[in-house]
Amino acid sequence: MNIVITGGTGFLGTHLVPLLLEQGHALTLISRSRPPAGWKVRHVQADLKDREAVRDALKGAEAVYHLAGLVSFRNEDGRKMYELHVDCTRELLRDVRALGTKPRVILASTSGTIAVSKTERVGTEDDDYPIQTVGRWPYYLSKIYEEKLALEFCRKEGIPLVVLNPSLLMGPGDDRLSSTWTVVKFLQRDIPALPGGGISFADARDVAQAAVNALTRGQLYGRHLMGVNMSMGEFFARLERLSGVPAPRLRLKKELNVLGALALERFAKWRGEKPTLDPQEVEVGEHWFWLDDARAVSQLGFAARDPWETLHETVQYVMSKLPPGELPGSRGRLAALRK
Repeated sequence: MNIVITGGTGFLGTHLVPLLLEQGHALTLISRSRPPAGWKVRHVQADLKDREAVRDALKGAEAVYHLAGLVSFRNEDGRKMYELHVDCTRELLRDVRALGTKPRVILASTSGTIAVSKTERVGTEDDDYPIQTVGRWPYYLSKIYEEKLALEFCRKEGIPLVVLNPSLLMGPGDDRLSSTWTVVKFLQRDIPALPGGGISFADARDVAQAAVNALTRGQLYGRHLMGVNMSMGEFFARLERLSGVPAPRLRLKKELNVLGALALERFAKWRGEKPTLDPQEVEVGEHWFWLDDARAVSQLGFAARDPWETLHETVQYVMSKLPPGELPGSRGRLAALRK
């Protein structure tokens, strides 16, 4: 099968592409960064705004994986994320429609378009978009707009669409340290107080396998939540046992946690430094991201491996980025790697 993948060199793509190659598919990757050596793919080095390059890459496509995305909790990146997640997705789908063959589209969204709550609860695909909850978070808001756009457009045009909604991706291979930012912040000891919410995470390798299955399975025009739920206390306690880095012991009310982060941000800016923890990251940690993955299990064959294995390999991968002999807590080295 001829398959086109946007963002195929990202975290999820680095696990998905080898699986598709093993099955004998012919792959075309659209990305700005070059694919790893050894990948037998056609690579179109282009930005998704380059409409001519995208149209050329789509010729003959029988399926399209749209993985391209930007994860950021900085408000100044809001416009950039809207352009990529909404504007570029709209143009990509118009180009798919122009093919006339209606290839299957598999969109990598996020559980944050569904399962986000201010109180402890488990979200399902039947939940409405939590716009009031995530309205001040440009990443999740732009992903909601992207998802709504894709579902409405593809239904109207009769283009088969499957939406993947994994929670925070973990596991080895996150070279940009954007999805595993929570682990990075923990190892840097930049989290002064224990967040009060609930986290959900999914191993990128398990999501990649479900994405492969989405070529022939999955609920059309349906969303598919994937992840393992933990309280923040349990999550950080496991990271402590795996890394030897002490988990934060201080427990504050949600309002004090967020106010403290705002105060630290202002102090850092006053000193001409970059804040080590964004207040929005703290606010996110005070929410519940728990989900029910029953649909992904039954429809896509999603199977979450032991979360201990996922976290162990995540910690090992992030720590492998440190120079020999350098202990966790080195903010400068990890920050440089995220650039």
